[in-house]
Amino acid sequence: MTILEAVKVHKSYGNKYNKQEVLKGLDIRIEKGEFVSIMGASGSGKTTLLNVLSSIDKVSQGSIQIEGKEITTLKEKQLAEFRKRHLGFIFQDYNLLDTLTVKENILLPLSITKTSKQDAETKFHIVATELGIYEIKDKYPNEISGGQKQRTSAARAFVHEPGLIFADEPTGALDSKSASDLLHKLSNMNEKRKATIVMVTHDSVAASYGSRVIFIKDGQMYTQLYKGQESRQTFFQDIMKTQAVLGGVQNEH
Repeated sequence: MTILEAVKVHKSYGNKYNKQEVLKGLDIRIEKGEFVSIMGASGSGKTTLLNVLSSIDKVSQGSIQIEGKEITTLKEKQLAEFRKRHLGFIFQDYNLLDTLTVKENILLPLSITKTSKQDAETKFHIVATELGIYEIKDKYPNEISGGQKQRTSAARAFVHEPGLIFADEPTGALDSKSASDLLHKLSNMNEKRKATIVMVTHDSVAASYGSRVIFIKDGQMYTQLYKGQESRQTFFQDIMKTQAVLGGVQNEH
């Protein structure tokens, strides 16, 4: 079942005298339960693509449907309501509130919906246990490591059981052990919960945890790789080869 479909998506910045076209008629379809990585060189448009797919930014032209709903025509208030119920976000810089505990940060998405206290407690317990952060629930962000912060951010994204989770360079600020730990847990949650994850990354190791990698070049889809029955190591090698053809992938501002 298709959960996200983007058709002929264009995104430009500037005015008619000085226009920069970042996305040039991109088509993407993502099936429910997929773990898709989006890769591309700096300036290829991968972050812009994530922003328009996740409704953080608006398209200049084109259609984006999530769970059958055309999001490009929604008003700001309708979009906010849609995000609240259907989408989860994991950001590179965690976006945690320093004045709230780990538990309070995770429960934020449930506090703005009409979830009963008992229901919220159950959901929190399950997601915090799955991500290995239940024991630190009463600590504040400044008392925990980067890896624990990102797992808190992930728990917040999963707790309200959204149809689609967007992750923007989730391992970008982590050391390799914390990154690997987070990716293992995301991969397990993708399989266990059938949660659909769309992740932008410049890191081929991170991308190899997914089931498919979409490569963006000059605002268009360049190619895509499917993991299928391959081992993660073989998939990683395939990703590296494609990257080499693309001319390498650097960090994107």
